[in-house]
Amino acid sequence: MSKAIVLNEKFENNGEVVLPASYEEINSHNLYLYVKSYLAALRSNTARAKTRAEVSGGGKKPKAQKGSGAARWGSKRSPLFVGGGQAFGPTKRNYNQKVNKKQKALALKYAINAQANNGSLFVVDSLKIESGKTKEAVAVLNKLNKRDTLIVCDVIDEKTYLAFRNIKNCYMVEKQEVNAYIIATYHSVLIEKSVLDALTKEA
Repeated sequence: MSKAIVLNEKFENNGEVVLPASYEEINSHNLYLYVKSYLAALRSNTARAKTRAEVSGGGKKPKAQKGSGAARWGSKRSPLFVGGGQAFGPTKRNYNQKVNKKQKALALKYAINAQANNGSLFVVDSLKIESGKTKEAVAVLNKLNKRDTLIVCDVIDEKTYLAFRNIKNCYMVEKQEVNAYIIATYHSVLIEKSVLDALTKEA
C-alpha cells in the first residue's frame, strides 16, 4: 500500500499515513484521459481562415471564357489566386473531450497514489508562515529537497501567500482548485491533512 510522509511542525519526518488499498488497483488510463481532456479545454480555439465565400473582391470574371487556351477562371476569390479564399482552412471547432465524474475521481486517486509511491506526498497539519517572510518559506521547501512542489491548503491566508508567491519552484492552491492534472504535474505535493482527508473521501 502507498504511504504519504507525515511532517511535524518543524517539517521533519514524523511518521506515515497509509492510503486506501483500492488506489493501487486504479488503471493509469483514467489519468491519461483526464489530462487529455484538461489540456484540450485550454486550447484557445481562435484559428480561423476565410473561405472563397468570405473574401472580398472577385465580382468580375478575370478573363474571357474562351480564346486564351488556359483554364476557365470564374473568380479571383478562388484558392488558386493570391488574396483568394483558403481551401480547407482552420475554422472554429469544439475541442472539449468529455470525461465522466467517475473517471475524474479515479484520475485524482491515481495521481495522489503516484505521488505517494514516489515518496513525494507530504502531509502537514497546518501550513502557515505567520511572518510572511520568503526566507522561511524557502527553508520549508529545502527540507523537502524536491525540484518543485505543489502546496495545497484548505485556505491560503495573506501572510502565507506573501511568503511563497515569489518562489519559482512552487505553486499554491486551495482545496477547490485541486485536480488530477495539477497534482501529476509537480514532482512533490505538500498538502494539509484536512485537505487530504477530504480529497480521499470525495474521490
